[in-house]
Amino acid sequence: MDIGGHRFFSKSAEINALWLELMKLQGKPIDNNLEIPQYSNYPGTADPSEEDDVLLIRRRLSRIYFQNELFDYPIQLNFENLKKLGFLTSIKCGFSFLFSQIFPLKEDSLENFYINRFGKVLYSIFFRDYTTKLWGVSPKNLDPSWGAQRVKGLSVKKLLSHYFHKRRGKVKEEETSLIDQFYYPKYGPGQLFGLMAKKIESMGGKILLNTEVFQIKQEENRIHSVSVFDLCSGEEKEIQCDYLFSSMPICDLLQFMNHVPQNVLEMGASLPYRDFITVGLSLSQIELRNETEFKTLDDIPPDCWIYIQDRGIRMGRLQIFNNWSPFLLGKERNIWIGAEYFCSEYDDFWNAADEEISSIAINELEKMGIAKKKNLKGFHVIRQKKAYPAYFGSYQNFSTVKEYLLGIENLFCIGRNGQHRYNNMDHSMLTGKAAAEAVQKGLSSKSIWEVNTEKVYHEE
Repeated sequence: MDIGGHRFFSKSAEINALWLELMKLQGKPIDNNLEIPQYSNYPGTADPSEEDDVLLIRRRLSRIYFQNELFDYPIQLNFENLKKLGFLTSIKCGFSFLFSQIFPLKEDSLENFYINRFGKVLYSIFFRDYTTKLWGVSPKNLDPSWGAQRVKGLSVKKLLSHYFHKRRGKVKEEETSLIDQFYYPKYGPGQLFGLMAKKIESMGGKILLNTEVFQIKQEENRIHSVSVFDLCSGEEKEIQCDYLFSSMPICDLLQFMNHVPQNVLEMGASLPYRDFITVGLSLSQIELRNETEFKTLDDIPPDCWIYIQDRGIRMGRLQIFNNWSPFLLGKERNIWIGAEYFCSEYDDFWNAADEEISSIAINELEKMGIAKKKNLKGFHVIRQKKAYPAYFGSYQNFSTVKEYLLGIENLFCIGRNGQHRYNNMDHSMLTGKAAAEAVQKGLSSKSIWEVNTEKVYHEE
């Protein structure tokens, strides 16, 4: 299972080079018994049917489920989608967008950010309810910086431009939300991370697993040591350090450190997060049929993700693992899907038994006409804490926390949780590379926080 879904796509040459250093690129189609070939030509050298360490080239297709219809995601303003919306709603969308261009709103919330780019009607249909599911609060109460980070440059004008340029074969620089392809490890992202771990160890690095941090000692604005507890042996030990790279949630980092000012400690402890549950469901068949131009085995939908926009359904997204990589399937070759739920740690849904959560998932799929209970062969539930650093509530005080962390000379905060920033995977990796380069060149950690602030492109 891929927890959250990870598309390997980056405009960063060094990140692409890193991925291709660890794994070869697909050069031949996958065996016909596993899937119908997606392309006639592949640019790499590896045969995924014979080799394991392969980055597959995958077609990106995601759609939105709304009122028993599937719409392109990101929403495309083409005839097919306008037909599904209906003539009257389409006219309302057009006038609503024009109104938003003539009378733009002050962008002091994520809601206004979306309305300025899509109009109020399109926003209410395709953004409002899903965003509320994701964050647990109305977009009215969300900081617009999340929108600026995740959908920068994507708007009705961009969608129209992309549509007409693509029809004429003139698409050049695309927003990441409009990409058509991505790389994907044969056995999922964990395969690539495992290869990286082996390379670190082969170069003399040590990776301590099943080990918890319980204290970080600092004196005079420098980290001196980290104390850890070995969960297997029960041993405690103190590790001296010249530099500390931290990708743990900032609320935990501050809790383990000594001499943290009380106001910073309280601000860090109250930083908001959203948690995440994926329900893996193995099905003998799926009711949703493939009505696209893309051919698939057993005529299953070719989507990577289906975004569930209907307000009456708790499920946020649906992954079809067959389409991420057919090698993620078991020997029975069933339909292997992931029903995704956004929640808060320790709420009723989080604490429900696995059987209850899986029952909710299959019941919702049946309600939507996507799958039937009688075809369920098995399930598996995974809970992921702090999957999404959130941009509301006490996040307004984050600048104070950030300034404090910047004042510690040998501390480098990296990654999504390490910076409390909803970065993509490649940007998170770039913070790690930037931290290593800063140490090599004797630079401060300030440059690490500047990764991705230019907002060149974003995934969602």
